[in-house]
Formats: sequence, structure tokens, C-alpha cells
Amino acid sequence: MNTKILITVCILCMYLVVVPAMAQENDTALNETEGVVSTPSTEQTAVTIAEPVEAKFRVGPTITLRPVNDVINKSQDGLIELYMNNPSVNDVTLTADVQISVPSGIHVYGEGFGYGAAAGTVAGKFELPPGTVRTIHLNIKSENAGTFTVHFTGLYWPGDDKDAFQQISLTHPLTVNEPSPNPMDSEPTAGSGTKELPYSYIIMGILAVIAIAVIVRKPPKTEVIIEEEE
Repeated sequence: MNTKILITVCILCMYLVVVPAMAQENDTALNETEGVVSTPSTEQTAVTIAEPVEAKFRVGPTITLRPVNDVINKSQDGLIELYMNNPSVNDVTLTADVQISVPSGIHVYGEGFGYGAAAGTVAGKFELPPGTVRTIHLNIKSENAGTFTVHFTGLYWPGDDKDAFQQISLTHPLTVNEPSPNPMDSEPTAGSGTKELPYSYIIMGILAVIAIAVIVRKPPKTEVIIEEEE
């Protein structure tokens, strides 16, 4: 009986010694494996990030109104040119968003312009690459006689950088001697763009033509020489 108890005690002692040792060995092996896997790489890849190029004008563009004819009557419309110039020294496109406001009864027609929501206002947006010049002709017709002023406002900016916008504001007076025959017709009135000659010039021209005709048709003078006999 004592022999069995002694054997049992020996087995328990061996179990208590061997099992912790095996567990410690397994933990050591696992830690070594994890250490190999989780070791970070010391190599780094260099990434070059391009800095954004700032859009700006080297030389300021030109946007202005140029009056060609500021008198409206039955035979001619008012004519104003919207002149835009983006110098070739610039590297960015000129973007212009402009509006033209006129009183009631005045109609404005021009390439690239469309009626806005408010009465008497037309708007247009234009883009000019570097080294480009553009001229927009604006025909103005009126339903009533009198004088009025064209108000030109807008914004322009370089490329797509709308935060760098600049404001523009121009005005020009026009005189309406006679209402336009077809103020709602977008086509220019016949004779627009040509100035009427004063009546005095017309009369002088007719008299000059008559004088030339008389001189040409006048018969040449004939000389008669009579010799005396000696």
C-alpha cells in the first residue's frame, strides 16, 4: 500500500514539474514567432507631391465699352462695342461674367448675351485664352425718344480661381431722337453703323456735280486770225 502511494506521489510531482516547463517553452516559441512577424520594415519610399501652380495675371486684362454710335433714330441703332483683351504675357485664361442694365423700353442685342431674370438686363459669360482679343457688338434699340444711360457691371478672374475676382463698372449715355422702327427685332436696323450726312454737304455735292457737268459740256473757244494785206 505504501508503495502505491509513493508511486502516485512521484507521478504527481513529475506532472507538476513537466507541464509548466512545456507551457513556458510554447510561450517562448510563440513570442519569437510574433516578434519576427511584427518587426516593422525600416525601408521608406520617397513620394514627391507637386505644389499647385497659382493662377494669376502677369499683366491686367482690358475690358471696356467703346461707343461707336450713341444716337438712335428710325434709320440707325445705338452701337456699342464690348472690347476685351487678354495679353499674351499671361499664362491663364481670362473669364469675364458681365451684365448690361438699361431702362424700360430699351432693348440690347449682342452676340453671347441673353436676357436675364430682371427686365432690362442682359448677361453674358466669356473666356479668352492668353493673347486673345474679342470685340462684341451691342445693338441698342428704343421704344421712346429721350436720353438714357447704359450701365455695365461684371466680374473677371484668372482661369478657375474665382476667389481672385476683380470688379468692373462702366457707364455711357445715349440719345434717342426717334424711336426704333422694330425695337423687338434682334436684327440691326437697316443703315445702322453709318452716319447720316448733313443736308448742307448734300447740297454742296449736288452743286459741285452740276458745275463740273457745265464745264465739260461748254464748247471750246475758237480763235480767228485775220491777216491784213500790205
